Amino acid sequence: MILIAVSILAVLAAAVSYWGSGGIYSKLGSSDLEMRREIAESTPAEAQEEIRQMLEAKSRRRQARGEAPLDIESELATLTSRAPGGHDAALREEVRQLVVARNERRARQGKEPLDVDAEVERQLRDLGG
Repeated sequence: MILIAVSILAVLAAAVSYWGSGGIYSKLGSSDLEMRREIAESTPAEAQEEIRQMLEAKSRRRQARGEAPLDIESELATLTSRAPGGHDAALREEVRQLVVARNERRARQGKEPLDVDAEVERQLRDLGG
């Protein structure tokens, strides 16, 4: 009899707890979506200012450890510079090297080589840009 009473009380407590939560469980994770929306809606000037603030904070932490401060302007230029097509020059060069290596392999196999520039562009598009 005691077991049945405790079980009924536990079910009632669970029901009250669920109704009293006020829909908190439906809101879990929404802050992440809001952050993504804010990032998507931000302008390049806002993004650049936020990057500058992070670099300034990084520089202050380095100075606090006794290291040399960062050259914020050069770091900012490095982080925000993009090659034509919106890709980093180093990424573009790495993809080019991979395409050239693939062409050498194709030549050894007796296959027709790929157009390097067209293949680089295709690979970069496939990477998400």
